[in-house]
Amino acid sequence: MKSQVGTLVFFSGKMGAGKTTYSKLVTKELNAILLSEDEWLASLYPQKILSLQDYVYYSNLLKPQMKKLVQSILLSGKDVVMDFPANTPNQRAWFNEIFSEVHASHRLIFIDVANEVCLERIEKRRHEQPERAATDTVEMFEKMTAYFSPPSREEGFNIERVPSL
Repeated sequence: MKSQVGTLVFFSGKMGAGKTTYSKLVTKELNAILLSEDEWLASLYPQKILSLQDYVYYSNLLKPQMKKLVQSILLSGKDVVMDFPANTPNQRAWFNEIFSEVHASHRLIFIDVANEVCLERIEKRRHEQPERAATDTVEMFEKMTAYFSPPSREEGFNIERVPSL
């Protein structure tokens, strides 16, 4: 007997909003599989991501295999929490492909946090995780935020808007 398809949970929120922290909480709550883009990129491409262009390049290399992996897990009946950004319409379209192709349900959690709070968290993270000092900068936040587009109901997602943690 085939098990039911799992649920895909993913996040939208500016850099420093708390997507990683929240993804860990949801993973524990659901007893789900957590996949972190930062961890995969750091493992597969150590010391390679030094700019926004580097991030886009390596993130795009990762996505085809990640999509297959996530779909395989969902089809096994297990829920998947993806700590990958869903911050632009194109990024969200990729998530839509993942869950819709295997007829899985989904939750898009939008963490809505003020820029000042994000910047404070990024500064704290720079000190706690020195390996991120090159990318966790005010300049990188500003570049990333310029591309940020909050999710809208018109995109067809099940959006759960949550405030800062």
